[in-house]
Amino acid sequence: MKNEHKKLLTYVIYALIVVGMFTLIFWLGHFRQFQSFLSKIESSSFDLRQSIVAKYKKPNKNISIIAIDDATYEYFMDKYGSWPISRGVWADVIEYIEKGNPKNIVFDLLFLKPNLNDVDSDKKLVEAVKKYDNVYLSMNFDNYSDKVRKSPVIEDKFKLNIKNGELKDNEYITFVNSRVVMKELAEATKNIGSINVTREADGIIRNATPVFKYKNDYYPNLSLLAAMDVLGVDNISIKNNSIFIDENHTIPLDRTQRAILNWYGKAKTYEHIPLWEIISANNENDNEYFKKFENKIIYIGTTATSLSDIKSVPTEFNLAGVELHTTFLNNILDNNFIKKTSVKVDFLVALLISFLVGYFVLKITSVVKTLFLLISVLTLYTIASIYLMVQYNLWIGLVLPYFSSIIIFILAYCEKYLLKSKDYEQTYKLAVTDGLTQLYNHRYFQEQMINNVNNFKRYGAKFSLILIDIDFFKKFNDTYGHQSGDCVLKQVANILKKNSRTSDIVCRYGGEEMAIILTNTDKNDAVTTANKICNAVRENKFVLANGEKVNVTISVGVSTVGINGEKPQEIIEFSDKCLYIAKENGRNQVVSQTD
Repeated sequence: MKNEHKKLLTYVIYALIVVGMFTLIFWLGHFRQFQSFLSKIESSSFDLRQSIVAKYKKPNKNISIIAIDDATYEYFMDKYGSWPISRGVWADVIEYIEKGNPKNIVFDLLFLKPNLNDVDSDKKLVEAVKKYDNVYLSMNFDNYSDKVRKSPVIEDKFKLNIKNGELKDNEYITFVNSRVVMKELAEATKNIGSINVTREADGIIRNATPVFKYKNDYYPNLSLLAAMDVLGVDNISIKNNSIFIDENHTIPLDRTQRAILNWYGKAKTYEHIPLWEIISANNENDNEYFKKFENKIIYIGTTATSLSDIKSVPTEFNLAGVELHTTFLNNILDNNFIKKTSVKVDFLVALLISFLVGYFVLKITSVVKTLFLLISVLTLYTIASIYLMVQYNLWIGLVLPYFSSIIIFILAYCEKYLLKSKDYEQTYKLAVTDGLTQLYNHRYFQEQMINNVNNFKRYGAKFSLILIDIDFFKKFNDTYGHQSGDCVLKQVANILKKNSRTSDIVCRYGGEEMAIILTNTDKNDAVTTANKICNAVRENKFVLANGEKVNVTISVGVSTVGINGEKPQEIIEFSDKCLYIAKENGRNQVVSQTD
C-alpha cells in the first residue's frame, strides 16, 4: 500500500511539474521577446522542412520566365549603352511573345514616369498594351509622406472586387501612398496589380500579401490578378481568414492576413528564357521558336544580380524577385498554400508529447533507454511534421514540442532522482535508527565514534561521551511487564533528546543502555550536561502501559577524548567504568573519574 501511495505521489508531482512549466510558457508567451525567440527558431525549422518538401513538389509547366539575366544585361548595355532601356523595346518584346499566343504576359517591372526624352517609345508601349488585353503591369504601395510624394488617386477599375468580407488593417496590407504606372498606360489597361513583398525579421521572405488596402479600397497582388484571369473569376470573397477565389481555389491567410508560400525548389525552378534569346530569334525570323509560348503564363523580370532584385526565401538564399511572384501564382493555381496550425494546437501537441516523455522517464529505470526514447519521439514527430507538410501542406510547430519535451525530460529526471535520494535517506535512516526509541542504533554509534576520534586526531576537535543505564530496569520489567518497560525506554529517550544539542548524537547503546556523543565538548561541560539529564529523569513522572505513573532514575558515566583515551574503545571503556562506579555507589548519579 505504501508503494502505491508513493507512485501516486510521484505522478501527482510530475503532473504539477508539467502544468507548472506550461503555465510558465503561457505566461512568457505574453512577452514580445519570448515570442520573437520562438518564432525565429520555428521559422528556421520551417525553412529546413521546406527544403526537404520542395523535392516532392512539381512546378506548373505552363509558367515561364523571360529573364533579364546577366547576359541580357550585357547585351542591352552593348546595344543601347544604358539601363533602363527604351520602352519601345518592351513594346517589341510584347509583339514577339504574342506571336506564340500566350495566356498572359506579366511584367514584374515598373513603368512609372513618362520619358520626356523618348515620347515616341512611351507611345509605342502604350499602344502595345492597349492592343492586347492579356498584358499585366505592376505598381506598388508604400508609406511615404505626402511631403515626399503626393499620394495618387487610383482609378476604380484597378480596385479588387470583393463580393463579401473584409480584412483588418495591419502593417502588411495597409498603406498610405503608392507608385502607379504612368497615366497613359493606366488608361490603356485595367490589368494592374501590386508587386509588394515583405521580408521577415531575419530577412527571409516566406509570405505573400494577396490583397492590399489603400485609401479604404482593396487592390490585388499582381499574381492574384493574373490567376483570377486564368481561372475566369472577376471577384473574390473573404471568410474565416481565407480568400475564396472559386470553389476549388482558396488562399488560407495567417494571423498577419498573408499567405504562407509553398516553395517548389531553388532558383530557376521555372523555365528561364533569356530575353536576348527572344530578340535574336525575332531578328532571325524564327517564328517556330515562339510557338513554345502557346497558352503559357509568361513573367518578365530581372534575374541579374547587378539589377538588385534578389530575395532570400526558405529554399534559396539568392532568388530573383520574379520567381517569388511565379511561386505565388503557382500556389494559387495548384491550391497549394501552407496552412499553419494555431498556437493552441501547437500548445496541446507539446503538452501531449511532454506528458508522454515524462511518463516514460518515470517508468523506465535506464537513463540510456529514456534518452533513446526522447530522441525517438522527437525524431518521429519531426518525420510526421514533414509528412504532413508534403501530403497536406500543414505546418505544425516543432519548437514548442521540442523545447517543452526536453525541459520536462530534465525536470522529470530531477524529480525521479530527488525521490530516489529521499528514498535513500529514508532507507539509511531506517538502517541507523532504533525502531523503539527512534534514537540512533549501536551501529551508527560506532561509526560516529570513529569519525569523531579521526576529527580529534586531524583537527583537535574535542568530544565527550556519556553512557547511561536505567537503574533496576530488569526488576522494573519483571514487576510491570515488558510493555511498560518499552514505555520507559521511549520516555527516557525523549528526555535525552530534549536536553541535548542538535549537534549531539543520541544513541541506544543496547538494552536499557543509551549513549550521547557530545561534539566540541570538554570534560566540565559534559559533566554539566550529564547532571542536567540525570536530574531531568529523576524529576519526571513516567507513564506506564496501564496508565500508572512511576519514578525512574539513571546512572551516568562520562569520558572525554584526549583525557580518558584516544581510541574509540578506550573512551567507551572509561565511560563504562564510570557507569559501573555510579551503580556501585548507589545509582542515580553521574561519575566522571575512576580514582
